[in-house]
Amino acid sequence: MKKQYIIPIFVPHLGCPNDCTFCNQKKISGELRNITENDVRDTIEFYLDNFKEKDAYKEVAFYGGSFTGIDPELQERLLKTVYDYIKEKKINGIRVSTRPDYIDKKTLKRLKKYKVKTIELGVQSTNNYILARCKRGHTYEDVVKASKLIKKYRFTLGHQMMIGLPESTENDDIKTAKDLIKLKPKIVRIYPVLVIKGTELENEYNKGEYEPLTINQAVERCKEICYLFGKKKIKVIRIGLQSTEQISSPNKETSEVVAGPYHETFRQLVESSIYYDTIIEKIKTINTKVKEIEIIVNPQDVNNVVGYKRENINKLKENYDVDVIIKQDIKRPVGKIDIVVSKMYKDFLDDKEKV
Repeated sequence: MKKQYIIPIFVPHLGCPNDCTFCNQKKISGELRNITENDVRDTIEFYLDNFKEKDAYKEVAFYGGSFTGIDPELQERLLKTVYDYIKEKKINGIRVSTRPDYIDKKTLKRLKKYKVKTIELGVQSTNNYILARCKRGHTYEDVVKASKLIKKYRFTLGHQMMIGLPESTENDDIKTAKDLIKLKPKIVRIYPVLVIKGTELENEYNKGEYEPLTINQAVERCKEICYLFGKKKIKVIRIGLQSTEQISSPNKETSEVVAGPYHETFRQLVESSIYYDTIIEKIKTINTKVKEIEIIVNPQDVNNVVGYKRENINKLKENYDVDVIIKQDIKRPVGKIDIVVSKMYKDFLDDKEKV
C-alpha cells in the first residue's frame, strides 16, 4: 500500500456564518490571516519538496472554516490552484471540510469539477437542542440531507463529532455516534471539547456554567465511540485536536487552551486503553491464573500496546501480576494483535521449585 501524505491548508473562519460558543478557528488552526492562491502554491511546493516518498499518494486538504461557504469565486480560484497540480500529476486529490447546511447540488458539481474526493461535515452533535445551545446554526436534519447528497454524488463522506459539548451527556455523545453510523460515513474524527481563549465557552467556564470533561472521562467516552465505529468498519482518522503552539497544555505560556481534556498524545491514551481491555478480556477467558503473556504486534502498534509511559505494562503487573513480552511482526496487520499465554502461574511455581 502506498504511503499517504496530506498537505493541510487552513482557511480559518472563511465561510462560517457565525461563531459557535466553543470555537475560535484562528486560534485552533494557528492561522491569523485569510488564504490566497499564492499561499496555496507556496504550501504545496513546500510539502512536495519535503516529502520523503515521492511516489506516495498526495492529497491537499482544506481545513478550518467552512470551505463551501466561501464566496464561490474564491472557491474556484483556490480549487483551480490545486487542480493545476492534479493535472500535472503532482497531487492525487483534494478534500474539504464544511458545514452540513452549506451543501447543495450546485456546490457538489463545482467540487466534482476540480477532483475533490472527500467531503467532511462538521456535525458535532445530532441532538438539535445541543446544536442550538452551541449556536451551530444548523440541525441534524441538515446533516442527514447533506450526507445523502454527498454519497449520491459519489464523494467519500466524512463526519466530525465532538464529545463533552455544553449540556451533552455521555448518552448524547453515544447517540451521536450511533446516528452517524446510520449515515454510513467512511471516515470520522472525534474531538473532545477544549475551552479556548476568546470564546463564549470561556465565559461560561469562568462563570461556572460549563464543566469540561476530565482526561479520563474523555478517554473512556472516545473509547466507547471507537468501539461502535470499529464494529461497522468506519475508520476513525483523528481523536483530539492537533497539538500546536496554541493548542497545548493550559500550563504553557503560548497555549490558547484554558481548560479541558488536552493531552499531547490523546489518541494514544484512547487506543492504549482499547488494547488494555482486549488483553484483559483474553486473560479472563483462561480458567487458571496467568503469569506471563506474549503479545505479537506490528511495530507501528508497539507504543499503543505498551501504553503511555508504559501504563498498560505497569497496570497488568500491578493489578494481575502478569508479565508481558512484546514481539514485533512486520507482517501482522496494523491494529491487529495476537495474545499468547506463555506461562501459567503453576508453571511459574514449578520453575521456582526446580531452582
